[in-house]
Amino acid sequence: MGFKHTPARYSSALIALHWLTLLLLIAVYALMELRGIYPRGSAGRAGMMNWHYMLGLSVLALLPIRLALRRMGGRRPPVHPPLPVMQERLAALVHLALYAFLLAMPILGWLTLGAQGKPIPFFGLQLPALTAADKDLGHTLEGIHETIGTLGYYLIGLHAAAALFHHYWTRDNTLRRMLPQRD
Repeated sequence: MGFKHTPARYSSALIALHWLTLLLLIAVYALMELRGIYPRGSAGRAGMMNWHYMLGLSVLALLPIRLALRRMGGRRPPVHPPLPVMQERLAALVHLALYAFLLAMPILGWLTLGAQGKPIPFFGLQLPALTAADKDLGHTLEGIHETIGTLGYYLIGLHAAAALFHHYWTRDNTLRRMLPQRD
């Protein structure tokens, strides 16, 4: 697996982490949206919640690796044909918002669980709470986590729509730079 970007695409390691992050986010959102198939207090619902916590924290664990790979890869592959300056700035802003989202959501979830006095599971480990138990704080943090989670749908959708717009409308290489290499 390559760690250096090429003139045509990002490194294969960064591409793999990009798509793995997407799969994790799909699972995290699906677990929350589908938890209602089990009644409150049931083992099935608790299991879905635990997987939501663990996969969300996995996104956080992968974030520093993603950032390091992005930096280690060297110069980003350029977009051909080049984007107008305003599109470059907007793309940079959306990417910054996405990285902030990938950082903030798991940390807010971790803080929420701690404030609610709940365990913080991570694949057989019990992570320490980041805050003391405080029911009111837990409720507030949970609301913030849910609101940002809803905004995340739009942010991820905007990112995907922009990639498809570039691929099918402007016909540049924006999306191809992040697609796995075909042999």
